[in-house]
Amino acid sequence: MLLKTDTDSHLHDGRLVIEQEADALRLLARSIDRNFEGAVQQIMATRGRVVVTGIGKSGHIGRKIAATLSATGSPAFFVHAAEASHGDLGMIKDDDTLFILSNSGSTSELQAVIDYARTIGVPIIGVASRSESRLMRLSNFPLLLPPFPEACPAQMAPTSSTTMMLALGDALAIAAMRARGFSRDDLAQLHPGGSIGWRNLPVDQLLRDVSSLPLVTSDAMMRDVVIEMTVVGKGVAGVVDDDGHLVGVISDGDLRRSIDRILIARAGDVMTHTPRTVPSGTLVEDAMLLMQEAKITAIFVMASDNPRKPMGLLNIHDIAMAY
Repeated sequence: MLLKTDTDSHLHDGRLVIEQEADALRLLARSIDRNFEGAVQQIMATRGRVVVTGIGKSGHIGRKIAATLSATGSPAFFVHAAEASHGDLGMIKDDDTLFILSNSGSTSELQAVIDYARTIGVPIIGVASRSESRLMRLSNFPLLLPPFPEACPAQMAPTSSTTMMLALGDALAIAAMRARGFSRDDLAQLHPGGSIGWRNLPVDQLLRDVSSLPLVTSDAMMRDVVIEMTVVGKGVAGVVDDDGHLVGVISDGDLRRSIDRILIARAGDVMTHTPRTVPSGTLVEDAMLLMQEAKITAIFVMASDNPRKPMGLLNIHDIAMAY
């Protein structure tokens, strides 16, 4: 009989927490109602900013929700509820929308924020787990979290509740983003840095020394093609006609498949016809997907004013260096 190890116990505990929180999210998805729709419409109608606030773990979740709203076309910022009572209420304007997170809905630090918002006529989106709480009663759009036990065995550490808050914030942000027609290009403008910014760069920005493309004619001897490929170091050569139009490519794989006739063959005998290409302006991510689907490591970038004429060459190493 095998004894249960500490590792087995840790894995069991970890999986149990994730499964419990997943169950909470499924329940949340079934429970959202017309107040959710109203909250989305309010976010879209906000002329100022969505001001997100909360205390403790709810506050931490609120910071992330504010960031997600801003990143998806709904300008937002976070105000700490305790600091609000010491002057930060001035950050809330009458054209804003207040988004309050509180599991109990009765956190004392939130009272001043709620009262001030009601005084100046700021609509309130409230998220809590108790329908009778002050926050739910005074919210214009009360979003009630369904009853579900915390994943914490002591039922003290916010776990399932904060997971539901986070998912609800994401749901509001993305629903508003879709309703606005906020596009991928709009999103890319707000994410010029990091992985998102890199994936949304046009391939043109990764092209280097475009004056020395590895190009040969179809009647070039293969020994000359090998030299051209070696000098440029991209692992591929393009085959062009008399007008400079790309008619084929020769890759390292083509060389290996033609090794028995490499000394006598010409480029036109070895090349792959109708090669995969991308037009100038293609996003790096789209070029990567095409390369992965075609199982190739290099791709020619074609001129915008002449889609048959190569203006650059991008290989997997260029992408890796940019990343």
